[in-house]
Amino acid sequence: MFRLIDRAGEALATLSAWMFVAIGGMILWEVFFRYLFTSPTIWAEELARFFQIWALYIAAAAVLRQGAMIRIGLLVDRLGPRPRAAAEIFSLSVIAAFSAVACWYGAVIALDSWQVGRMSGTMLNVPHWMTEIAIPVGFAVLLLQALVQIARVASGAPIPGAQGHEPVIADEV
Repeated sequence: MFRLIDRAGEALATLSAWMFVAIGGMILWEVFFRYLFTSPTIWAEELARFFQIWALYIAAAAVLRQGAMIRIGLLVDRLGPRPRAAAEIFSLSVIAAFSAVACWYGAVIALDSWQVGRMSGTMLNVPHWMTEIAIPVGFAVLLLQALVQIARVASGAPIPGAQGHEPVIADEV
């Protein structure tokens, strides 16, 4: 089960990276047509924003898995192995709890937008739920990854991103 969650997170991170490449292409297209032909598109800016929102949320689990989230290890890195593991489990528990809350309320907001029929109000008039649903999807995957990381740390696995440890890649565990 752990490998499935790891691989899903890594696949979403790869999709996220390609979405950022697509964003670059969309913005380049917009600049090209706006300034060379004085003919701006109606879709590039909004679609780029849409991709950026999704790319951000779906990559979070892989960032956590690789130990690449911002961490301040001044005190924790000086602790012994057991207190360090306890601190890691605590921080992962906070991430898991926040993810559960964000997932719940994000789903409520997206559902409300869908039921009401809220739209972006731009020329494309994209339904709001299409971007808002990225929050519960991304945080659900992050919640699962945080729970997997808690189980790993509790079983004595190295803490990814901690001083003296290289980030763990999905195929290594």
